[in-house]
Amino acid sequence: QYETCPSPRDGSSLGVWSQLGRTSVGQTSAWEPLEAVCALNTLQTNVSVLDQVQRERSELPELQLQAMRGFLHRTGLTVDKLDHLNIIHVTGTKGKGSTCAFTERILRDYGFRTGFYSSPHLVQVRERIRINGQPISKELFTKYFWEVFSQLDATKDSHGVNMPAYFRFLTILAFHVFLQERVDLAVIEVGIGGAYDCTNIIRKPWVCGISSLGIDHTSILGNTIEEIAWQKAGIFKPGVPVFTVKQLDRPMTVLQDRAKEIGCPLWVCPDLEQYESGAGPLSLGLAGQQQRCNASLALQLSKTWLQRYRQSGDLSHTSLTSPLISLPLSPGLKVTEWPGRTQTLRHGPVTYYLDGAHTTGSMQACVHWFSQEIQQEESSNRGPVIRVLLFNTTGERDSAAMLKLLEPCQFDFAVFCPNITEPITENNADQQNFNVSVENMLTRCLDNQISWQSLSGTETKQGSESELLIKGRLPLLAKTRTHTMVFPCILSALQWISQGRDAVLAAAGSPYLPVQPSITAKAEPLREAAQVSVLVTGSLHLVGGVLKYLDPSLAS
Repeated sequence: QYETCPSPRDGSSLGVWSQLGRTSVGQTSAWEPLEAVCALNTLQTNVSVLDQVQRERSELPELQLQAMRGFLHRTGLTVDKLDHLNIIHVTGTKGKGSTCAFTERILRDYGFRTGFYSSPHLVQVRERIRINGQPISKELFTKYFWEVFSQLDATKDSHGVNMPAYFRFLTILAFHVFLQERVDLAVIEVGIGGAYDCTNIIRKPWVCGISSLGIDHTSILGNTIEEIAWQKAGIFKPGVPVFTVKQLDRPMTVLQDRAKEIGCPLWVCPDLEQYESGAGPLSLGLAGQQQRCNASLALQLSKTWLQRYRQSGDLSHTSLTSPLISLPLSPGLKVTEWPGRTQTLRHGPVTYYLDGAHTTGSMQACVHWFSQEIQQEESSNRGPVIRVLLFNTTGERDSAAMLKLLEPCQFDFAVFCPNITEPITENNADQQNFNVSVENMLTRCLDNQISWQSLSGTETKQGSESELLIKGRLPLLAKTRTHTMVFPCILSALQWISQGRDAVLAAAGSPYLPVQPSITAKAEPLREAAQVSVLVTGSLHLVGGVLKYLDPSLAS
């Protein structure tokens, strides 16, 4: 039995994992997928050295791609081989994952064998690497993981650990998988930024896309929208068509200048309503008004890729003189699935609205979507309806600004918890995060609680405290303030919110995490309501932890 994964960046453990991988490749073992994920987790950047890594990244960003080429070479791959993947490369601040999902589904419906690399994952790390829309199997993940990991481990220098970090490794693994599995094309989502992102070792994509731009990852990309636009435009390649959704004037000017400098055509996608269709209004598989511009971008990327494919792969033959309006509108748009983004799950009297919005721009879109959905839902209900917010953020995000956008939704309860699925970590290898300490995660939750109380006018009763009741490594529960709760993990928050009324959550067989009687008493409105509507937002990692329990198929 595995008690926990080893600590990250423990140089002594890497050789052990590599030896395990070399002896287990090709053998059948129920533990192999877990062993691979635990070995992968050793490549996470420990919180104690994260600041140093971020400083190096900001001071010498051009060295990031040089290092990536070195890691790629050590696995037997070259940038020349990546040219055979017929890549669609997509960046942006919000909507780039949805754009990729639309694009992949459209081209899969044409009969192509697709590869799709995205981040982050929600429940299992295998979700990041997909073949024909499905995460690669545990068997394939394990096989290809050890092939790449063992080669990198065997070629380390003798002066210390020289392994790629977590995201770099997964990017290399994705390229390896797509080449071995002989995909017809690969849709590649940028991790952070563009210019110095490790996916940007791609030299000859067939077409590039830019979704909506906004402020995010400022410590890496810059503090202004112009700096961020410059970074995103770093994926442009000479002669390769680029499509963007409509942007604000300042970032659009940067994109246009960069396209002219690099020598590539840049087109702005039309509104989805402008496409010629005799079938009436277009229906999308992903909810929310913001998905319409993502779908338009996906149509342009797909059509341009198909043109290139049909014209023998010679880019100079691409007769693109304007955005393409007259397109056969793929049924793939209607059936695209992308969990955790404007997703609704109805479990009896409890309805969950999940959206991984984590910037102010994406949160505005989330609030608009939730407000429309909840209005329709509540209009058909007879009896009291309780609204619950389940919220968390990570990194440098402005939690207070996002909570301010959420405050008009008139929640009856605001619940905060860290992105920890449950107190016992043995079963959570895919969702372990060594980049931040548990103490920091809980402190942020308490800060979010204070911000919400300030916004909603519910102050702490005189003399009360927000004391964390710690037993062992994780607290059991924080004392409550009026209409706000802080829980130590996602499972305890979900169990309190649902009050045993969610049959799916109850059937998952997770251990019940007990709470104080006074805390249980505060949940009386949740037990008596005809409908409980729960918005889960602020972090894709939070949404992923919730989906682990609400959609067991994602964890199987």
